[in-house]
Amino acid sequence: MTDLSSTDRAIIAALRANARLSITDLAATVGISRTTARTRLESLVAEGRIRRFTIETDTDAEGEVRAITLVQLQGRMSRAVIRAINRIPQVTTVHSTNGAWDLVVEIRADSLPEFDTALREIREVPGVTNSETCLLLAHATG
Repeated sequence: MTDLSSTDRAIIAALRANARLSITDLAATVGISRTTARTRLESLVAEGRIRRFTIETDTDAEGEVRAITLVQLQGRMSRAVIRAINRIPQVTTVHSTNGAWDLVVEIRADSLPEFDTALREIREVPGVTNSETCLLLAHATG
């Protein structure tokens, strides 16, 4: 995979701020033509740089269950484990990290039983040796 161009980075930043931008609005925000915006967006999706377009809701209103799971891996199985974890529908992000844990996984589920299923699937992935999960209860403001 090649490095992202400044245009690609600008497109991703604009979509992070508002994933509902039309191609016209995206082009205007980034300062490129509609044709270039469409072509670059299609390439970013085809390359897997953009995997999905989503929304963020008020979790208190929606009742969504969110959690961060720290995962410890066995030896050289990290690529296979990451691929397996990314296939779990409730997993929204997987980050590699340093320290005692190898991965940080964000989980979003519509209910506690759905969350429990996703967590069980993560723990059953061959190569996962340990995990610790923290439910995200409420957004803390100062």
